[in-house]
Amino acid sequence: MGRLNVKNNYNHTVFACYFGYVVQAIVNNFAPLLFLTFRDEFGISLQKITSLVTINFLFQLFIDIVAAKAVDKIGYRKCIVAAQIFSSLGIIGLGIFPDIFPNAYSGLIVAILLYATGGGLIEVLVSPIVEACPIKAKKAAMSLLHSFYCWGHLFVVLVSTLFFFIFGIDNWRILTVIWAIIPFLNAFYFSQVPIATLTEAGQEMTLKQLFSSKQFLLFIVIMVCAGASEQGMSQWASAFAEEGLKVSKTVGDLAGPSLFAITMGSSRILYSKISEKTDLNKYMTSCAILCVVAYALAAFSGNPVFSLIGCAICGFSVGVMWPGAFSLASESFARGGTAMFAILALAGDFGCSFGPTVVGVATGILNDDLKKGVFAAVVFPLLLIISLQVMKKLKTKAVKLDNNGIKL
Repeated sequence: MGRLNVKNNYNHTVFACYFGYVVQAIVNNFAPLLFLTFRDEFGISLQKITSLVTINFLFQLFIDIVAAKAVDKIGYRKCIVAAQIFSSLGIIGLGIFPDIFPNAYSGLIVAILLYATGGGLIEVLVSPIVEACPIKAKKAAMSLLHSFYCWGHLFVVLVSTLFFFIFGIDNWRILTVIWAIIPFLNAFYFSQVPIATLTEAGQEMTLKQLFSSKQFLLFIVIMVCAGASEQGMSQWASAFAEEGLKVSKTVGDLAGPSLFAITMGSSRILYSKISEKTDLNKYMTSCAILCVVAYALAAFSGNPVFSLIGCAICGFSVGVMWPGAFSLASESFARGGTAMFAILALAGDFGCSFGPTVVGVATGILNDDLKKGVFAAVVFPLLLIISLQVMKKLKTKAVKLDNNGIKL
């Protein structure tokens, strides 16, 4: 009876997607905790080690692009189960491949390519899978879904740190096996739960139709701004913690990102509670305004503690941006299908890379003044505010549906 319940209850589908974002958090945040260990144990330069982050990010972008075309043809279930398996193999490969490949660096790259494949598929798939579930309160479910990445990030950092403290960093290979168990079990979970699709086969909008819509182009801008607003500050959270709390770099690396993750996750949980009574466009606009205030506080307060508070407020303010954009896009493009989510994820990932780049360039121009450099990223929440207002005007003026069922 319990098994029958799993196979027919879409709440289990949503839970599997929640765990999917925990897997995504492991994929993106576990290996960086081992970078110095990789350097010391394998004799790999820090320059090569830092390039591993770029490889992971770029390959996930590549998977986003491929998924836009391939997922609807292959099927949601096969792809999401494969995503968990790829993630599991890649995570456990971190501890195995460096010892069996001709050199440790190539082994690490293969492991990262495996779990980047899983991570890219997860990012593209979990949102449309939840959106397709016949459940109530879709906006709440979407916001809560994305909060699990935040909690997953926090979970990975805290558990890994505790493991290293108790068992020693030399036993890091054991931890790769432990983390790999989660996606392995979730692959089985996804194989059992019911999975619906957003559109019937052949009914989804084409990429040409999507890109011909001014409204969709605005959603791309909104997603870029959401990712950039988030990572423009998050990337520097440890530096703010280190300076504001006068702690060591190790403690700062834990405290800053953890504080940012807690406030961002809390924001998404809060919105999941009030979503049915809230105008999402207005709420996102308010949060973007709060984000501008947070950037200003972090940059110009003159007090390191207040700068850290600004960083925390920023985490709260950006929480609704990514899932909110997905929810608004789903309302506007009922036949958007997986391609829509894949393109929006791609835009968001680009923003996640572009935001910190803008901060880094601005900091260099301003004589390495990090606080003032961070303020350069304020352009992204400002642009998001403008985009949301233009979106609102387009919806007011446009006809609701054209002959093809596409919201203009």
